[in-house]
Amino acid sequence: MTAPADAAQPLAGVRVVEISSFVAVPLAGMTLAQLGAEVIRVDPLGGAADYRRWPVTADGESIYWAGLNKGKRSVAADMRSSEGQQLVQRLIADSGILLTNVAGREWHSYDTLAALRPDLIHVEVSGRADGGTGVDYTVNAGIGFPLVTGPAEFARPVNHVLPAWDVSCGIYAALAVVTALRHRDATGQGQRISIPLENVALATAGNLSFFTEAMINGTSRERIGNSVYGQYGQDFTSSDGVSFMVVALTKRHFRDLTELTGTTKAVAALADTLDADFEDEGQRYQHREALSALFGEWFASHTAEEITAALSASSVLWDRYRSFAETVTEKKVTANPLFTSLDQPRIGEYLAPGLPISIDGSYPAAVAAPALGDDTAAVLTEWLGMGADEVSRMVESGTVAIGDAQ
Repeated sequence: MTAPADAAQPLAGVRVVEISSFVAVPLAGMTLAQLGAEVIRVDPLGGAADYRRWPVTADGESIYWAGLNKGKRSVAADMRSSEGQQLVQRLIADSGILLTNVAGREWHSYDTLAALRPDLIHVEVSGRADGGTGVDYTVNAGIGFPLVTGPAEFARPVNHVLPAWDVSCGIYAALAVVTALRHRDATGQGQRISIPLENVALATAGNLSFFTEAMINGTSRERIGNSVYGQYGQDFTSSDGVSFMVVALTKRHFRDLTELTGTTKAVAALADTLDADFEDEGQRYQHREALSALFGEWFASHTAEEITAALSASSVLWDRYRSFAETVTEKKVTANPLFTSLDQPRIGEYLAPGLPISIDGSYPAAVAAPALGDDTAAVLTEWLGMGADEVSRMVESGTVAIGDAQ
């Protein structure tokens, strides 16, 4: 009798080879690993460009690497040598899935690998659809977002800190693997999938109407600081210097905001003066500066504690601005089942997030990331059936490296 499948590990039994660096593909591979797949990250000897990426510990160990490679296994191979390339090709052929953002290498191209594994799933993330290179921050510059980010009076472009396109692209890449697996299960056929990072950004800008607004209305989105476009949303500061973000999306939210700030009559008078209907979200947005001037007086005359109590008793959407250092001490981290204590070798013990999807009431927990080459010997033995002597020969020849022997 077959043991029941683990619902929290729906991709158990799936093997994936990942050749990558930076954010998008490592995130995709980690997501697949958190769903139960066995993901082997193959890196060059000495590590890829992100192996020592900041932030690092006092000993120079990459906290960044540990964050994006949890739950994977690591193989280090000389991918410049013919023997090393052939070895990695064998691993890919065995798994039947390659996930990569290292483009332009004929030896691990779809055509080359499909000759070894006809039902191969080959997912490649590139910079741009025309073959050009690009990373999150350069792609973002060419889309338009930095020109609508930041204070309204600021003339220069402002980059946002979050690598949004890398993150979105990583999730798209993981989704591509899963859908290709379903296709292969149904038809027996593999797929060649290309995901240009720039296309992810372009699609998002189109889906969220930034492009359509320019095409249809002939206008470009304005820079509005911390306001919320098309709705009422604004940041305010308390009398003791604490900042809050407040959003009123519905009529009820807006009524509650006027009531708790004691501005119901003043807002009604303002509506009469401006001949405005504040039941309409668009008009609340158009007159946001006048409204914020009224609400701001109440925030500026109350402490953070008083503001928190009042907002908590209302339907208004809000939160106070916190630093990362503050957030990690909050219950949203310390008492959240998404986070579990992880003893990460070389880094230390900390609360690490698992997969942010609850499956049947539980979150797949975080698993420590490997060091470069930690699993080289085991993978060659388990996947390719190599004996200890053959593994030793490959180590001695410099074709592969084991653990810290880089």
